[in-house]
Amino acid sequence: MKILLNNRILHETLRPFKNIGFVPTMGGIHKGHISLIKKSIKFSKKTIVSIFVNPKQFNNINDFKSYPSNIKKDLDILKKIKKIDFIYIPKFEDIYDNKKISSIKIENKNKILCAKFRKGHFEGVLDVMNRLTKLIKPKKIFLGKKDFQQLFLIKNFIEKKYDTKIIGCKTIRNKSKLALSSRNYLFSKKELKDVEKISKKFFNLKIKIKNTKNINKFLQKTKVELEKFFNIKIEYLENRNIKNLSISNNYIGSRIFLSYYFKGIRLIDNF
Repeated sequence: MKILLNNRILHETLRPFKNIGFVPTMGGIHKGHISLIKKSIKFSKKTIVSIFVNPKQFNNINDFKSYPSNIKKDLDILKKIKKIDFIYIPKFEDIYDNKKISSIKIENKNKILCAKFRKGHFEGVLDVMNRLTKLIKPKKIFLGKKDFQQLFLIKNFIEKKYDTKIIGCKTIRNKSKLALSSRNYLFSKKELKDVEKISKKFFNLKIKIKNTKNINKFLQKTKVELEKFFNIKIEYLENRNIKNLSISNNYIGSRIFLSYYFKGIRLIDNF
């Protein structure tokens, strides 16, 4: 495993290789990331993992400052994974090497779910993914389905622009059905137990809506009930088509999308 700390070393190291698998991360490495890395190792000749907390995708400065980042801990975890070839840990100026303002805009039809509540977030995500893809030139990029809207937008953007395939990988959950996330590190053990209870309740909605005629009407009623019961703030709880993210009242070909705050920490999921 070779650690690459700047773009010069990155270019020199990657130049001989064509079939590169790429796993972009912002650190806070967990089993979900490890699952993506193992997928890349299986389907690529060489695998590179990046660790870069991108300030451009945070619409809240406090969220950026509190994001769980521990390079030493991350590297200790990654070193235990056999066959990782490269770790790319760029500085801000390696990614944003010019002062040119990004012209990337999210279409109005996509200003839903997280894009509705996090102004500028996905513009920042697409901008950094555009820059990383241009630098690394991967054959495949492996992303988790937990951030399904992010996966959807990146796939549509990157695959039109580059000879790069976006591979969506299943969400990794713990025994309580809680989706693994770097933000989970921000909770105490007691708080995490509460989050697991909330997550399990949401996850069980997938069973309840199976024979429901108006799914989204049911979800809106459930949203109010769960906010009161758990004392949480739910931004959205919606059933949407997985192909175009339009609102859907069909059980087949759709997912429930969820965003909520617990103890001031924002969590998302879909199932």
